[in-house]
Amino acid sequence: MIKLIWVVRAILYKPFFGKFGFVSYLGKPLFIKGSKNIFIGKKVRIFPNFRIETHGQGRIIIEDNTAIQQNVHITSASNLIIGSSSTILANTFITNIDHEYEEIGKHILDQPMRIKETKIGENCFIGTGVAIQAGTILGKQCIVGANSVVRGTFPDYCVIVGVPAKIVKRFNPKSGVWEKTDKFGEIIKK
Repeated sequence: MIKLIWVVRAILYKPFFGKFGFVSYLGKPLFIKGSKNIFIGKKVRIFPNFRIETHGQGRIIIEDNTAIQQNVHITSASNLIIGSSSTILANTFITNIDHEYEEIGKHILDQPMRIKETKIGENCFIGTGVAIQAGTILGKQCIVGANSVVRGTFPDYCVIVGVPAKIVKRFNPKSGVWEKTDKFGEIIKK
């Protein structure tokens, strides 16, 4: 059953966003910067203490039927996409921004940003406390283990864990099961 308060909030939020799909939910309290550059699909559920911010021409696109739990921070200075039907658990950070640090004696936040494409594929599951760093591309239905620090490109249907995160399992379409991988992410032949 759709809660009446969700409907009322969706109607109230709609004019302030680039897109706000029906009936999506944003739990309070939350922090939003650059709402006109934030595009939220249909049936998106975002729980309290959410921080979402865009910088400059940055855009954040959260596709349909995505669930984001409490205390999640997403920041973007270009296009950052979260695919449909994805689940992001609590205390997670997702960005496409790194900061320069080469100029000694100058505050890091006063140095230029390095922007790298970041995209989460559809039907991904991001565990609690994960950091998705700038330049990360996750394929479809990737599973990221709790407290992982993720940077790089990962193919469809893989399990990623660790600091730094590595592939530990991949779905084998021939056998129809998830199989362990070697240190390079290749399925171990039996």
